[in-house]
Amino acid sequence: NLYKPNQETPFKLSRSKVDNFVSCKRCFYIDRRLGVGHPPGFPFNINSAVDELLKKEFDKYRKEQIPHPIMVKHKLNFVPFKHKDLDVWRNSLKGGISYLDENTNLIIHGGIDDIWFDLTEKKLVVVDYKAQSSTYPVTVSSYLDAEWHLSYKLQMDIYVHILRKMNFKVSDRTFFYVCNGEKTNNKFDNKIDFKTTLIPYRVNTDWIEKKIIEMKDVLNLDEPPKIEK
Repeated sequence: NLYKPNQETPFKLSRSKVDNFVSCKRCFYIDRRLGVGHPPGFPFNINSAVDELLKKEFDKYRKEQIPHPIMVKHKLNFVPFKHKDLDVWRNSLKGGISYLDENTNLIIHGGIDDIWFDLTEKKLVVVDYKAQSSTYPVTVSSYLDAEWHLSYKLQMDIYVHILRKMNFKVSDRTFFYVCNGEKTNNKFDNKIDFKTTLIPYRVNTDWIEKKIIEMKDVLNLDEPPKIEK
């Protein structure tokens, strides 16, 4: 999936590639033009297991269209969003959520974890599952202000942007469903206890369309951009 300068056919870029561009334009160019990408990350199998189990858990409430206990706990008038294409949206390899940006002929896509529905505002609410194990308490400020969590916020911005381009009414309010593996137990006992925390994040999508145009301009360069200091 390498880009050819000024190609007429639409070119697909995943949400993670947009994140790569924000981090390093030169790396993005070398990846999408020259085919030398970042080394693959180490698979986080425990995180994947938590992700799968959460989807199964929320799907039970989705089927019945009743609130999940976390929604009741936080007094959110929500239910898990039900849609025939949800399984496709969850899997970026099957297409995920996507739209064609007509200004650049770029297809922006990604795979979401979950979507809830705000019964009061009649809007979709994007939710991302995060599994971790930290001795530090999970709070809104500590989680969102962490420098290494910037990509999490960009991720949410892009998901909301894509869904809006798919003509859905989407709330600015999103949530990280953080599952923290507790380390304070005295023994393993064949289980890890997770403490869940709901972290609200209000998206900012104003930067995205301008950034997509910049991405297209970089893709059409004859040489990689210079290293940014």
